[in-house]
Amino acid sequence: MQPRRTLRLVPIATACFVLAVFACGVYLAWFAPTGFFGDPEQRAINRTRAANLARAALHLRLNGTPDLDVLDSRLASHGLTLGAPILVRIFKREFELELWMLRDGRYHRFSTYPICRWSGKLGPKMFTGDKQAPEGFYTVSTHQMNPNSRWHRSFNVGFPNAFDAAHGRTGSALMVHGGCSSAGCYAMTDSVIGEIWKLTTAALASGKQKRFQVQVFPYRLSEENLAKHSSSPHIAFWRQLKQGYDLFETNWLPPSVSVCQGAYRFKEGKTPEVATIAAANCTQRDANNLGTRKKSL
Repeated sequence: MQPRRTLRLVPIATACFVLAVFACGVYLAWFAPTGFFGDPEQRAINRTRAANLARAALHLRLNGTPDLDVLDSRLASHGLTLGAPILVRIFKREFELELWMLRDGRYHRFSTYPICRWSGKLGPKMFTGDKQAPEGFYTVSTHQMNPNSRWHRSFNVGFPNAFDAAHGRTGSALMVHGGCSSAGCYAMTDSVIGEIWKLTTAALASGKQKRFQVQVFPYRLSEENLAKHSSSPHIAFWRQLKQGYDLFETNWLPPSVSVCQGAYRFKEGKTPEVATIAAANCTQRDANNLGTRKKSL
């Protein structure tokens, strides 16, 4: 009889072991001291991903989702109309996509949407297959919009741009799309991308803008946040992005963006229109000034 009793205990012992491992994983992910297991910021990012995935799987709205059923009244409350030019800003760490719309010659933040998932870590995309979501300044025109995406709706952010190409960065089909799965893209859930799609396609179809700017940042580029990440190998790149970030924060118009000797070059935006981001015909004076700025980073 003793051997049979031992055999019956094996499944119970196995289940207890699996449960203990699971509980240990939950503890390490959620409650362990910040310096105990891995990078605390990446662990926090992973927690948000897990929570968003769980809500999406249960068909629940993500926290922070606006009331998607009353788009017309939300537009009216901001003094906006469907078809007004738009601008997009993405913040990885905050899991937020902002959609800005033009009113009275300046862009105004219309809505902030939760990003369900983005892959990789804070930092730019470097090469095909690294699963990093891109960071930088991009433009989107009609040919980059995909109404038949496998992820409900999508638009291609335009990676690689002239800056990425100058640094040999590779990759393709980096999208903002529906669903809650990502391998280098920004996944918004189907309901959220549905509203974003309606606003972006209306803006492009209205004839009021040929393309819209997409600004992608690792986090909100305050001096405090940059100081927290001062040891990152990407800090010089992020300080370049801050130049464009600050220009938009100053006058709410998209900055003029070009690339000079492998570095972003920003000028204050004068109109709501944006041009494609191209390599500039740098003068010697530009190169000298750029060298001075690089030394100061």
